[in-house]
Amino acid sequence: MQLRLKTRKVNVKSRQDNESRVREHLSNERTYLAWMRTAIALMAFAVLIVRLRAFHPPLVPSIGVGWKLSIIFALVALGTVLMSTQHYFAVRHDIDLDVHEPRDRWVILLSLTVTLLGTGIIYLVLFQ
Repeated sequence: MQLRLKTRKVNVKSRQDNESRVREHLSNERTYLAWMRTAIALMAFAVLIVRLRAFHPPLVPSIGVGWKLSIIFALVALGTVLMSTQHYFAVRHDIDLDVHEPRDRWVILLSLTVTLLGTGIIYLVLFQ
């Protein structure tokens, strides 16, 4: 009596495509986590700006602009969270459909925003 085992042919190309897709999804998740770290750093900086005033009060008591800059940092951080979450799901959908094209607009927008915030900090340090 001879026992026949059914052998399954593994399509090498589909396995490679699957591995590639998994790598793309993992890369997308790493990018998302990097954006989350950026948002957390922006929130921490917002808190730092408010707290520095408590340790170094001005000679003339006034409200100042530090709290405004802190609010702006917090808003940018929240916007970063929302945009990165939306971007993560859009890229995930594109990877599943195999039509992903990189987008530059969010990178440019966040770079300009952080540049403006940095300019605000320089103004705050030099002129307040």
